[in-house]
Amino acid sequence: MEPIFVAQTAPEHGSRGQFIRPEFINRHGCISGATGTGKTVTLQKLAESFSRIGVPVFMADVKGDLTGISQAGEMSEKLAARLQKNGLPAPVMGACPVTLWDIYAEKGHPVRATVSDMGPLLLASLLNLNETQTGVINAVFKFADDNNLLVLDLKDLQSLLRFASKNAAKLKAQYGNISAASVGAIQRALLRLETQGADTFFGEPMLDLNDMIQTVDGQGVVNILAADKLMQQPMLYSTFLLWLLSELYELLPEAGDLEKPKFVFFFDEAHLLFDNAPKALLEKAEQVVRLIRSKGVGVYFISQSPADIPDDVLGQLGNRIQHALRAFTPKDQKAVRTVAETMRPNPEIDIAAAILELGVGEALVSFLDEKGSPGITERVWIATPGSRMGPATEEERAQVLADSLVAGVYEKAVDRESAYETIAAIEAKQEATEQAAKEAKQSSALEDFLFGSEGPRGGHREGLFESVAKSVVRTQTRRAVNKGLEGIIRGVLGTILGKR
Repeated sequence: MEPIFVAQTAPEHGSRGQFIRPEFINRHGCISGATGTGKTVTLQKLAESFSRIGVPVFMADVKGDLTGISQAGEMSEKLAARLQKNGLPAPVMGACPVTLWDIYAEKGHPVRATVSDMGPLLLASLLNLNETQTGVINAVFKFADDNNLLVLDLKDLQSLLRFASKNAAKLKAQYGNISAASVGAIQRALLRLETQGADTFFGEPMLDLNDMIQTVDGQGVVNILAADKLMQQPMLYSTFLLWLLSELYELLPEAGDLEKPKFVFFFDEAHLLFDNAPKALLEKAEQVVRLIRSKGVGVYFISQSPADIPDDVLGQLGNRIQHALRAFTPKDQKAVRTVAETMRPNPEIDIAAAILELGVGEALVSFLDEKGSPGITERVWIATPGSRMGPATEEERAQVLADSLVAGVYEKAVDRESAYETIAAIEAKQEATEQAAKEAKQSSALEDFLFGSEGPRGGHREGLFESVAKSVVRTQTRRAVNKGLEGIIRGVLGTILGKR
């Protein structure tokens, strides 16, 4: 397969084309640069190029201007002048097949995942739980697995937590201590997550990733996630994207070396994944990036600086595109030098100085060569996409949604019987049993009070009826005795007085 044209050196440097080799797209990559230096256009160019060779793509639309890839571009005087000035060839105008997605179901097809599919590790990271609270989440998930309880949405998890807290004493021996304080903290975190829209995200029908890995007329489908609102919840954003990567890794079989990848994943605002992330989450991210290459998946991180990406991950990113950086402080200058040191030297270019001089749309690139080794760093102009640069109109967006391959598949939420319903039934049965036992106990107590009871050692305890009966007998006896005595006394006195 022919290499993909991405950029070209300036005319004064020989107008040499720079290409990404399709067989090395899955060796991952990085697009970095300060705000306003052209990263978004570069992202669109790469996504469009991969789509045209039949590779499906996923990317998050952070600023809302990537939907233009669904429309053919137009040659303008301004664009023609820019192309001529920089010695770039005119692009082949054309649109890409696009599927729009949105966690909030506002600007695209709904994206859902089940709580159990997210798993305790990602969920604990999403909720920002401490070690003890994470242990409780793990215990609750294990309890659900052991009892075949489906944990699909937030109310399933909330009911499980409530049930575990209520029955903590019974569960302690098998699942460890489940403290009310930890459960309360998790419940509060779930409420915060719910207010962020997670109740829409967690549920069914769950996203089938095969619906993303599709082609139309030989072109790969470009999957665009509306992320302008999602970016306000950075933890939800990063956790969701990492979940997608993890699902891709689980879904796809080992592929080995391919002519072209099966799927390419663009991770915009990559620093959100790594900033203040728990160690377990960082290890998960590193593991997925390292291993997913063998599944035929390429991962491209977009960030303001390569320094935003951990060294263990950065070392695995073979295709590099570096736009301009700003260095106003000593810290910034140090970061520029560090970035320059990570790129393959070119004796004709002072890389550190060039990073500060680059114009908009200009970049330093280093792509893997035919041997899979990093190419010499070149200063280039990024080629112009053939699709529209800028957002699609509301009418165009609506048409894309209507023509989508998954139109009508995910729109209606499904709420089947799961842990919430099962636990509700169990609690209702428990409540009925407890109420019956309470009533029986009350009835027995009343019976014992009225009629008496037998003690544990055979003794007899008097009831009210027996006590009253005895009291009546005693009263009558006392009256009879008193009456008898009265008669006797009268007789005796009468005899005595008569004798007188």
